[in-house]
Amino acid sequence: MAKCEACGKTTTFGHNRSFSLRATNRVFRPNLQKVSLLVNGKKVRKVLCAKCIKTMAKSA
Repeated sequence: MAKCEACGKTTTFGHNRSFSLRATNRVFRPNLQKVSLLVNGKKVRKVLCAKCIKTMAKSA
């Protein structure tokens, strides 16, 4: 499933708006990346959104 393992961010839905303001359905998907992290001295592979990766890099 398209879900960040840290913050729980998932797919959201909205509308495309044409020039005539006709609404058609669209999807907003999170920017998910597969990342290897060290957790308690062990290498763990997680699926995280780009924002979570960025904030983890700041704190480390």
